[in-house]
Amino acid sequence: YLEQFNSDRDEVIRNAISSGVTKIILPNIDSDTIKDLKEICVKHPENLYPLMGLHPTSVKNNYEKELQTIASELKTGMYHGIGETGIDLYRDKTFFELQQKAFEYQLSLSIEYKLPIIIHARESFDEIFDILSKFKGKIMKGIFHAFTGTTEQAKFIINEYGFKLGIGGISTFKNSGLDKVIQQLSLENLVLETDAPFLAPVPHRGKRNESAYVAIIAEKIAHIKNCSVEKVAEVTSENAAELFQFSV
Repeated sequence: YLEQFNSDRDEVIRNAISSGVTKIILPNIDSDTIKDLKEICVKHPENLYPLMGLHPTSVKNNYEKELQTIASELKTGMYHGIGETGIDLYRDKTFFELQQKAFEYQLSLSIEYKLPIIIHARESFDEIFDILSKFKGKIMKGIFHAFTGTTEQAKFIINEYGFKLGIGGISTFKNSGLDKVIQQLSLENLVLETDAPFLAPVPHRGKRNESAYVAIIAEKIAHIKNCSVEKVAEVTSENAAELFQFSV
């Protein structure tokens, strides 16, 4: 629903379906994206599944008003999860305190509505863990999106909270080190993702990402795990279906 797709949005969806990617999860960003998010999901109800949340990089001084909008949208019952939310300290720490408050509030919404939550953790694993510890035993399951952490962090997330790890284009980057982490993890703990239009996998690195490229991620994980692509697709699809409550 972002402007990068204005010229070929339906074609992108057709590409995904023809590549075997028939269920696409669409997190929200902020109040400016809600209208377009809803319109595209209504147009493709069998393939697109909307989430509702406030992205950490959209957290500014008006965050309380933004969160009121998020809470109001969730009352419609049309959403399959909370997100994208979390903490991003990569470039700017100006709104770190407000990001923490916004993240905690969205965790409470996840619990209230019994919905999975998508966590954005960029340069912020320890900060995320500190907040999650306040909700231990209450949190619905979810995904650590675009996971780039260590094996130790991965196992902590899995064992402590039962969350899945979102694996995308970074897994195909030569020096990411993510292949060594994936080797140590079970497929039952992974879901595939793109983060479109960002983080396109090799051989499309640096270009616009799209949902069809999930197939490339599956191939990469199959190579790392020394198993068939069909096995990767089957298990990770079941993981996603269980989280977001759709059939595969």
